[in-house]
Amino acid sequence: MMMVAQGLSLILSGVKPIYFSTVAPDFNQLAIGALIPGLPNAVLVTIILAILGAFVLSKTVLGRYTFAIGSNEEAARLSGVNTRRWKILIYSFSGVFTGFAGVIIAARLDSAQPQIGMGYELQAIAAVIIGGTSLLGGRGSITGTVIGALIMSVLINGLRIMSIQTEWQTVVVGLVILIAVYADNLRQKQGK
Repeated sequence: MMMVAQGLSLILSGVKPIYFSTVAPDFNQLAIGALIPGLPNAVLVTIILAILGAFVLSKTVLGRYTFAIGSNEEAARLSGVNTRRWKILIYSFSGVFTGFAGVIIAARLDSAQPQIGMGYELQAIAAVIIGGTSLLGGRGSITGTVIGALIMSVLINGLRIMSIQTEWQTVVVGLVILIAVYADNLRQKQGK
């Protein structure tokens, strides 16, 4: 479905960017402006959303059901959890966060670029795995994910600063994911 949505967005946009400087000249202030001096709004939004996500995952029914469904969906269903309904809520919550990210990156670039998000899903998966979230579900944290995202950002920016070709950057990110998955499998075996 992700590929279908990406393809349709390219078709509908004609692969042409939309520039906000003429339509909404102050739109970029959503990301680069500073409500708190010295702290860009994009960072402030990230901190607020991370705190909100951590609260929801650790202190609400939605968070408990997220881990239960991720760990063993069938067991959660047999325990009386309406897994279909809760999965819709989980994906909706995730979609809201993704929407915030899209608005912030569009504001930062002062344009909507149809192909800007291509490949970000791989980086997001890598950040989550590096942050300690189990691929088998049932375990993870927002703090770990934020740390994983920071590690991925440093890695990718470092590769760009070193003028490594984009293809090799993707190879390196893929290798990082493989190493993280291997480490996760080792942790799972040691836990048994």
